[in-house]
This record gives sequence, C-alpha cells and structure tokens, in this order.
Amino acid sequence: MLSTSQFSHWLSFTSSFMQDNEGGGVTSFTNAQSLLSSLWESFVYRLPGLALGAVIMVAFILLAPHVAKVLVKPFTRTTASPLLRSVIQRSVSLILILLGIYLFLFLAGLTGFAIAVVSGTGVVGLILGFAFRDIAENFISSLLLTIQRPFRIGDIVQINEFVGIIQKVTARATTLVDFDGNHIQIPNATIYKGVIKNLTANPLMRGHFVIGVGYDSDIQHAQKIARDVTNAQDNVLHDPEPQILIDELGASTYNVKVYFWVNVEKTSVLKMSSVLMRNITQAYLDADISMPDDARERIFPQGLAITRTDDVQPEPEKRATDEHGEGGAATRTQHKPQSDAKRSERHQSDSSQNSEADDVTSEAHEIREQARKSRDPEAGENIL
Repeated sequence: MLSTSQFSHWLSFTSSFMQDNEGGGVTSFTNAQSLLSSLWESFVYRLPGLALGAVIMVAFILLAPHVAKVLVKPFTRTTASPLLRSVIQRSVSLILILLGIYLFLFLAGLTGFAIAVVSGTGVVGLILGFAFRDIAENFISSLLLTIQRPFRIGDIVQINEFVGIIQKVTARATTLVDFDGNHIQIPNATIYKGVIKNLTANPLMRGHFVIGVGYDSDIQHAQKIARDVTNAQDNVLHDPEPQILIDELGASTYNVKVYFWVNVEKTSVLKMSSVLMRNITQAYLDADISMPDDARERIFPQGLAITRTDDVQPEPEKRATDEHGEGGAATRTQHKPQSDAKRSERHQSDSSQNSEADDVTSEAHEIREQARKSRDPEAGENIL
C-alpha cells in the first residue's frame, strides 16, 4: 500500500506531466516512458496486496456456504421452516462474501472505490425495491407464514372467499385444491393480509339446516322428534350435543333450525345434513306433522263445513250408484284402503332405505388424494 510521501511524489509527478502536456496527450517519448515506469512501479508495489486480497476473497467465496451452515446451525434447530433456514444461511453466506470482497479492495488500496460501490449498491437496491415491490412483498409474506404457520399442508382452510385443502406453499404463492378439484393459487401477500379460517385446526365442525313445521302441529313434539332422529345417528357427536331451536316465525311455519356437530376428518357435514333432513322429514310424515311450503295458507283448526246447493246436479256415475243402494259407501270404502296401502308401501320403502348404511364419510381424503395425483401447477419448492 502507498505511503503518504510516495503518494505525494506520484501526485506531483502527474501534475507536472499534465502541465507539460496541456492537450492531455503524450508528445514526448521520454515523458511517456516515465509515466509507464511510474505506473509499473506502483503496480509492482501493490502486487503483493492484490495477490493476498485475491486469495482471501476466493477463500471467502468458496468457504462462505460451509461456514454459514456451521454458524447458523444452532439457530436453525429452533425452526422447522426450510425456507427460513435457507434464508438465514444464505444471508450469512452473503455477508461473508461481501466481507471477503471488502478485504480484497482494502488490501489493494481501493478503499475509496469500495465505499463508492457500497453507496451505489444502496441506491440500486432502493430502485430495485420499488421495481420489484410485489415480488419482495410476497417473499417477506412467505417468511412470515412459515414462522407463524397458520396452516399446514393438507389442512382445510378458507382464505377470503376460497375454501379448499392446502397443497403447496412456495416463496411466491399458496396452492389449494377446492372441493370441485380446481387448483387455486393465491399470492402469499394476499393470504397474509387476508382472513384465514382454518377448518382443520379444530376437527369438530358444526352443521345446521332449517326445516319448516306448520302452525297446526305440536312444535314441542316436533322438536323432540328432530332431536331423537339427530341423536340416533352414530356419526353425530353427543358432546357438544345437538340443539333443535326455533329460528324464526315464517309466513306459514315455525322455522326449526337443527344444529349438530361432527368430526370433519371422518364425517362430511354436507352428507350428514342430507341424511338428517331426509330422516326428519320422514319422521314428521309418520307423525302427521305438517310441513307446508312458503305459500300463504289459511288453516281451519275446527274444519270447514261444505254444503251443496240444490241447483247442483249429482254426477251421473254417483247418481247411478245411489240408485242401486249402497254403491257410494262401497266406493268410498274402496278408495281408503288403497290410500292406506300406498302409505304403508311408501313407509316400508323408506324403512328399507334407512336400514342401509348411509355414506357420510368425509370427502377431505378424496380431495387430498386428487391433489396428490394431479399435476403440480408450480415448480417452486414447498416451504412448509
């Protein structure tokens, strides 16, 4: 490295040379030879520092990854995120490489150049930060997601308006498979700033549906029937217990809301709701509990007497049977057994269907299997 006296001598020589050559060119062979000789002497003087700096820089570059791996090993044991471990290791490795480059410039006598490079790098980094703001935001969000871990691979989650099973999380986006088999990629920044509803963190999930009971029926008896039917299902949990509540008073019905709990890892909420609605409806029909539709109806609890006026003539067939005596009564008694037979046949059919085991298994396993067999929509490494 040049001393202060040598640097002053070289500076005075350069100034005198430039004064002799105001045009900036070399007009004398002697001056050119002197300048080249001075530059050569300066290079030879700096050569040991350059060689030593180059060796140190190459050593830092080659050994930085291995040294960084050893240095961060105690810290990486506390985290299970491969992305976080990789970022920490690469950051330490980059710091070691920059330290090696700085030592090279320092030994070569280019400390001022090193400071200029660092300053320029800061400005360039600021410009690139604005240019790639979205990419940097997604990357930082992925780091925060791996640290906080609001979900895991295979969890059923609802992110904003999307519901599905987490398949993969990369440094850019999270891929989930919805229950229609579609792959949905959501940027990590959107996930981190959005609403995350993890449906697997607690495997118990509550389902509910509404069924209408007519005002002319005993509502307490209807609630008891619905509770008994719900408790009769093996896959419905008894803790928390089902609840049968009147949700509201409709135009023509009590709107009874049935709440039940299932384990979503074993039972599908949608399938169980379907089974319960079918069984409760059949139980209401067997108990003669009315379930009118939303149309407005007028109910006459005491019945309504209908009389026939004299100007209405009886039908020919009915008049003919009346003329032969007891034909009308025979006809009426003939239709009633047919109606009872149809009701009995329908009840036996429903009973045989109910005796068969209903498939209420959870569809989460099927979706996970489809996600495993499907093509990976993103080639990035899974960071969870």
